[in-house]
Amino acid sequence: MEKLVNELKMQISEMNKQNGGKYNLSDDVLDNLYSVYPFNKFEYIISHLIGTDVITLQQYIDIRNNYLERNKYLYIFEITASRTFGEKWAQRHLNEVVPELQQPSTMYDSNYSGQYDFWYSGIRIKVKASRAVRRKSGDSLIIKALSSDSKYGFDMNFQQIKPACCDVFVWIGVWRDVIRYWVLSSDEVKNNRYYSSGQHRGNVGEGQLWLKETNINDFVVYEVGVRDILLKIIEKANNSNS
Repeated sequence: MEKLVNELKMQISEMNKQNGGKYNLSDDVLDNLYSVYPFNKFEYIISHLIGTDVITLQQYIDIRNNYLERNKYLYIFEITASRTFGEKWAQRHLNEVVPELQQPSTMYDSNYSGQYDFWYSGIRIKVKASRAVRRKSGDSLIIKALSSDSKYGFDMNFQQIKPACCDVFVWIGVWRDVIRYWVLSSDEVKNNRYYSSGQHRGNVGEGQLWLKETNINDFVVYEVGVRDILLKIIEKANNSNS
């Protein structure tokens, strides 16, 4: 969003030069513009830029395509219910990129009662997902959503982590423009220095872990490409059992 705003500001400045400030597109005017979907300040700006020949239709299409490419995962931030995002979206997404994972049941594990999300050849797998949002902002998720190269500090909280309930964790981190994956054994999570046990009082064995711009590089060792997720799951499980 920051790139789009800055690009449009440059175009507005050019429009003012060409038209002697005839059209007032100041921040005050735009912030107070009455908007009803799908008519908003961006539509208002772009219509002025095209109408005054500051940009061509092709330039608008290029701006639009570049924005869509930079924000191809922005729709995921529109999921407001944390349970819908953390369970339904994350589990479905992982199963789409790793179709070999099976839905668990007592057919595979007689002790299964919903503790983990997937089963693969005796490996119990738990999925956790979080989104990179700007810290210290009271805006909605979609406004706080950050791109992977943003200069702003971000929070990414993996909650209700129960290392005893699975063998391997797959963490999914979502930015506006990228999705990243980390695979950790349950012991690697439990013994991680950033893991905080006791997220909720009385929930023994449950904790949380925050990824931020200050510590995310410490997790590079656990990060995998989407095509290597299954191999890394198997490797982590084998190392834990050896």
